[in-house]
Amino acid sequence: MSQVTIYHNPRCSKSRQTLELIREQGIEPVVREYLKEAPSEQELKQVLASLNISPRELLRTKEAEYKETGLDNPALSDAEVISIMVKTPKLIERPIVLKDGQARIGRPPESVLEIL
Repeated sequence: MSQVTIYHNPRCSKSRQTLELIREQGIEPVVREYLKEAPSEQELKQVLASLNISPRELLRTKEAEYKETGLDNPALSDAEVISIMVKTPKLIERPIVLKDGQARIGRPPESVLEIL
């Protein structure tokens, strides 16, 4: 059986619901609390490629840090956006579930069933 990883924030209800849903499928995923252990730039690039989205599409734009870090500036490059996300992981949308080179954002939680 291939490994399932969840980028998890235990304080987030959607993240908790997604983790519970995975476990209901009989899968015990690797739980990565990404606020404690932020992904590297390379890991984040791989996640974005697996999701087939741009860095800006993975941002939590309602967080205060979004404006504080200048992410509301459309002139920032993808590399600059990724760098800020690595330094401020709170800005990364959650939860993200990874399996076999595929990824889904657990919003709604049931969307991760597509790759399980």
